[in-house]
Amino acid sequence: MAHAEGPDTRGGTIEVDVAVGVAPRDVRVQRLRVPVGSTVRDALRASGWLNQLSDLSEDTLASGQWSVGVWGRRERPGHVLRERDRIEVVRGLLVDPKEARRVRYRAQGEKLPRGIHRPPSGVPRQRG
Repeated sequence: MAHAEGPDTRGGTIEVDVAVGVAPRDVRVQRLRVPVGSTVRDALRASGWLNQLSDLSEDTLASGQWSVGVWGRRERPGHVLRERDRIEVVRGLLVDPKEARRVRYRAQGEKLPRGIHRPPSGVPRQRG
């Protein structure tokens, strides 16, 4: 009994998407056809992103300045791709999200108990 495989996987090519977060809120997606058995590294080389972005290289990927995943799951550059995989390349975080939330919270001032509201700025408080 033969093993059923997806479309175009016998000695041919597969189709993958490479998505790169080039800047905050700026994601570029490129669709590629690569040979069966290609890895994440092969697809990144074929996409040309390693040459187009000055701070994206195999060295910056290895150092953790950029992260690579397939469908949102972190993968190593040697991961073998399957038909319709989506490779995602994102920059490393500059600020820990939890710390950023703490800073925003402190900037708003201390939280008041339920039912007590701050007067609008410029309006003196009435004491009674």
